[in-house]
Amino acid sequence: MVTRLTTRDARAAGLIGFLFVTFLSHPGDALSAADKTAATLFVKDALTVPGRSATIEARLSTAGPWTTTGIGGEPMELLVEDKVVATGMTGGDGRVFLSYRSNAQGALPIRVRVGKSSRVLPVEGWANLIVWEQRNPILAVELAALMEQPPAPPPVPLIGAALDQERKPMPNAAEELAKLTQFYYRVIYVVLLPSSGADGFRAAHQTREWLNAHQFPPGYVLVSPPGGDALGEKLDELRAEGWKTLKIGIGRSTAFVEAFLNRRLQAVMVPEPSGETTPKARVAKDWKEVRKKL
Repeated sequence: MVTRLTTRDARAAGLIGFLFVTFLSHPGDALSAADKTAATLFVKDALTVPGRSATIEARLSTAGPWTTTGIGGEPMELLVEDKVVATGMTGGDGRVFLSYRSNAQGALPIRVRVGKSSRVLPVEGWANLIVWEQRNPILAVELAALMEQPPAPPPVPLIGAALDQERKPMPNAAEELAKLTQFYYRVIYVVLLPSSGADGFRAAHQTREWLNAHQFPPGYVLVSPPGGDALGEKLDELRAEGWKTLKIGIGRSTAFVEAFLNRRLQAVMVPEPSGETTPKARVAKDWKEVRKKL
């Protein structure tokens, strides 16, 4: 009895034979992917002026929704317009610092990826390199002032959880902010971390994704640690670096507003709080009124 092979059987046999020969020739290559570790890679925005080198900070860590264990000793690459422009190695905490200089103004998309690694699967993260002239007027906007409040307190922290991506923007917030930034203001988006254990890298990443998804104008995402006068200290650092045109903050929380008022800077609360307002703060009942308060 002669068994006839169909065309499909022949093709399958040929494929199996090819894979078997490949495995025998390069057994390490066939198994290497299974032996590598999955990882996450988050990148923070960087702020600079034209022609000045900026430091881009990224962190490579073990994969997982809450894990932040850094992976050290891995080669990293910074890409601008799909070209590798800088390389570095992660430290013991998984962080790497990469430098790049741009003469072009605006929000320049950047990517950081794992280079040739024998331990980690390919992964990359993205952020923006913000290049502004220091004479441009700047608005700081608290992320919470752009989001509708949930009907009840969420069971998890607001920043660093998947719940953030489901939050809807305040009515007219994106449109009004686009008008403010079209010809005049630059915008810094301020994220106030809810606790000392919150992940600033993850918060920055999720904030950019949320802003992009709801078509907010591009800007610099600044993550501030919680407690005390942490945001105020961030403002002091920015002004010490030459960003003295940052004079107005639009926020929702008392902590955000007071950080500006305590430095004799202008602050606008939006939306109008249900209780008492912070003294000296201007109040806008909604985003349609914000421009009138500046």
